[in-house]
Amino acid sequence: MVGVDFGTLSGRAVVVRVADGAELADAVHEYAHGVIEERLPGDGARSGDRLPPDWALQSPEDWRDVLRHAVPAAVAAAGVDPADVVGIGTDFTACTVLPTTAAGTPLAELRPDRPHAWPKLWKHHAAQPHADRINALAAERGEPWLARYGGKISSEWEWAKGLQLLEEDPDTYAAADRWIEAADWIVWELTGVESRNVCTAGYKGIHQDGAYPSEEFAAALNPGFAGFTGKLGHDLAPLGGTAGRLTARAAGWTGLPEGIAVAVGNVDAHVTAAAADAVRPGRMVAIMGTSTCHVMSSDRLAEVPGMCGVVRDGIVPGLWGYEAGQSGVGDIFGWFAETSVPESYAREADTRGMSAHEYLTSLAERQNVGEHGLVALDWHNGNRSVLVDHDLSGVLVGQTLATRPEDVYRALIEATAFGARVIVETFESSGVPVEEFVVAGGLLGNRFLMQVYADVLRRPLSAIGSGQGPALGSAIHAAVAAGAHPDVTAAAAAMGKRIPAAFVPDPARADAYDRLYAEYRRLHDHFADGSLLHRLRAIRNEAAA
Repeated sequence: MVGVDFGTLSGRAVVVRVADGAELADAVHEYAHGVIEERLPGDGARSGDRLPPDWALQSPEDWRDVLRHAVPAAVAAAGVDPADVVGIGTDFTACTVLPTTAAGTPLAELRPDRPHAWPKLWKHHAAQPHADRINALAAERGEPWLARYGGKISSEWEWAKGLQLLEEDPDTYAAADRWIEAADWIVWELTGVESRNVCTAGYKGIHQDGAYPSEEFAAALNPGFAGFTGKLGHDLAPLGGTAGRLTARAAGWTGLPEGIAVAVGNVDAHVTAAAADAVRPGRMVAIMGTSTCHVMSSDRLAEVPGMCGVVRDGIVPGLWGYEAGQSGVGDIFGWFAETSVPESYAREADTRGMSAHEYLTSLAERQNVGEHGLVALDWHNGNRSVLVDHDLSGVLVGQTLATRPEDVYRALIEATAFGARVIVETFESSGVPVEEFVVAGGLLGNRFLMQVYADVLRRPLSAIGSGQGPALGSAIHAAVAAGAHPDVTAAAAAMGKRIPAAFVPDPARADAYDRLYAEYRRLHDHFADGSLLHRLRAIRNEAAA
């Protein structure tokens, strides 16, 4: 099997053995354009214009290049005959959505000078005012689906971004026959057949109980929005299902046999649950990277405030799938290392052969809990759960002239752990018990960070047994699509990997963190209404205009 994970900055392919999930080889292809945040690429008439604040776009050609480069490289490195590959599965960042023609051609390739024609990445947060209007109208009308999303939908999602497209570029909106998640578009490229998966439709497209919000609701937002659901697709495919067969064109890109099974599209976080063999009720998987997504299956339906959604069959068929998340985690640490490390620290790190992150960690881990005298809010990229407000921003309290970079770095790590604890406590207080907390993603390699999380959460952390969680999860779903395993649960048991209690809390540190967490909650609740932080953002945006 081949699993392909399309991330924020790169795509990764992994070749996996069906019998036991052994990973034979992998390969990575970096996106040439990365995240498009400042100016459109190319020579279009408007390509040099600066994008507005909070925009984040991507290039479809970068995604195709992953198929052209990473997949053949991984198969070659594995030393397997391509003819022995019987299926391919893919996953994508959720809320990465693009307008296309009815044939699937991205409008970015037809209108390269129009910013709204390009795919909007998950971290595109410029649709927050549109999300606010959707939430306000849904609450006013008593829309029954709103509670399934914790009372608020996000600016990252299909509806908010679609409404922004209509109101800021109505001509491009009219030209968009389809408004489609990249998770489904890449499968369309592989199979030549359009399909929509139940996961992104449920979590990001507001599809509940067999329907999207009504045409009446859409028209109340804007009369021109009345036909929006016609762009979304109504026939949803189950996870682990077969979306189609690999076309000759896609076979030429990948080097794989034409006609092999292509799995229904999926989301990077949600497929990782299968890779960690954590698809049974009560196992919350935190996929920790630039952001963190928390997913968990349950046999019970509950309304959890501020969750990203609860969707029937959304992670594994037959169970309710819950999602929550933090909009910034690794991105916060990366921002600090890139912008706030003195030259003397950089020289010392270089002398020791360490990265800035490694050096800051080595200094921070020597401290006792609370020694830095700081507490921070992890809202540098907004708050996904439980406040669902991407116009919030980071806060740091307690600095003095004695504060050092490692103090702030540790406080930021702790802030993200406190944010995770808020999510866990919110689930449990809503009647959805978290029986096991499983960690996956790139940040799993930082043992100090993992220990902080174990201490803050006051519970053991299990760890995925693979460094390629999403790609492995996609391969697991491909195995089901190809008929090698009967269902996702059975495939996860055979091919998934999980190390129970990989990190165990220290009671003394956990007690100390309880005191800091109490201060975090006070700060969290004080700034939760966003009044001050929203005013500051408005001043910034006006000054930057």
